[in-house]
Amino acid sequence: MSGFRSFVVLLATTWAFTICFAVWMMFGVTGIPIREQLSLNSVEFGLLTATPVLTGALFRLPLGIWTDRLGGRRLMLALLIGCAVPVWLSSYATALWHFILLGLALGLVGASFSVGTPYVARFFPKEKRGFAMGFFGAGTVGAALNMFVAPWLISAFGWQTVPKVYAAALIVTAVIFWIFSAPDPARAATSPSMVAQLQVLRDPRVWKYCQYYSIVFGGFTALSIWMPQYFKSEYGLSIAQASLLAACFALPAGVFRAFGGWLSDRFGAHNVTWWVLWIAWICLFLLSYPRTELTVHTVNGPTSFAIAVPVWLFAVLLFILGIAFACGMASTFKYVGDDFPENMGTVSGIVGMVGGLGGFLLPIMFGAILGWLGVNSSCFMLLYGVVWVSLILNYLTEVRRAPVMGEIVIGGEATRPTAPQV
Repeated sequence: MSGFRSFVVLLATTWAFTICFAVWMMFGVTGIPIREQLSLNSVEFGLLTATPVLTGALFRLPLGIWTDRLGGRRLMLALLIGCAVPVWLSSYATALWHFILLGLALGLVGASFSVGTPYVARFFPKEKRGFAMGFFGAGTVGAALNMFVAPWLISAFGWQTVPKVYAAALIVTAVIFWIFSAPDPARAATSPSMVAQLQVLRDPRVWKYCQYYSIVFGGFTALSIWMPQYFKSEYGLSIAQASLLAACFALPAGVFRAFGGWLSDRFGAHNVTWWVLWIAWICLFLLSYPRTELTVHTVNGPTSFAIAVPVWLFAVLLFILGIAFACGMASTFKYVGDDFPENMGTVSGIVGMVGGLGGFLLPIMFGAILGWLGVNSSCFMLLYGVVWVSLILNYLTEVRRAPVMGEIVIGGEATRPTAPQV
């Protein structure tokens, strides 16, 4: 297939994923008026916003396997059309259990990532797959799109209008995708059994990539749905203002994912991942510091100091963190593309599932810790600890590992160590 046609397929599939991701993050904004309407506590709000993420995570593995067997084009079309129904029905929900059940159904759009990633990768040669998968992954900019569109619809027409507009967008996108996409490239005449495909679970590299993705994607997803209410609670902003500032995190995480794919092609997945984790570690350390009033007893009497992160600096740190997570998402799937070219659907499904489960569990944990400590920044404290685990794992398995004559394994090939030393 020509390079032009491959790029058209990439654009159409990325647009489909962008709309899917906006729908997937819908409750992050509409959940604010729903919370007020239903008088939800922090844990219930976390459950409301995270429920769609659960099914989007759990179905990434089976849909990734089915993509290897049935092809990505048909599965993507089925997701776009099928999920429009529960999205539309959610506009009529009036109780928390209504939203949870419909959220479980519409959350399937989040599994579109495991369909689109192997689908677009097969249209490109190995040396360009990092860019292709990173470009497709830039569809996570749908989280920012949701933060721009949903607040405007809420203020103008009420929150019930948002799911109706999003359902219509899914149907229109399905038509656009089918017109501009192409049949899957030829696969093997006989597909391996599901048991054979799941043999990759024995490879420890898969679980290492799951750990990386649980923070870069799981953290991104969790913060995307948590930040609007965070800005509203911590800084007293309106829904529109809070969503706009939250987009400072979600927008770069989508736009820079393609850049992260290019960096991974150029410098290797390991080097990019290593620096991503350190940048995230620094940002999360600063974001974790709670608003504090400190009194120092001096010789001239007590002197009080107020320590707090101003809203502009908070937004800048979120912006940097979003870029780091974007590059980390791309570098993780560069690992997958290099190490498992014949099982990309299965491995991307496993890695995506674990990352999505992180996105489901973290908002609930955010709500539980917030209810326990009463400190808004406790969500960043939790992510800071997860990044520590990933840094230690990366250091022990890649920076220090030297299988042959001081060499380390990067991207499936033994090379001299080039990672920065600490």
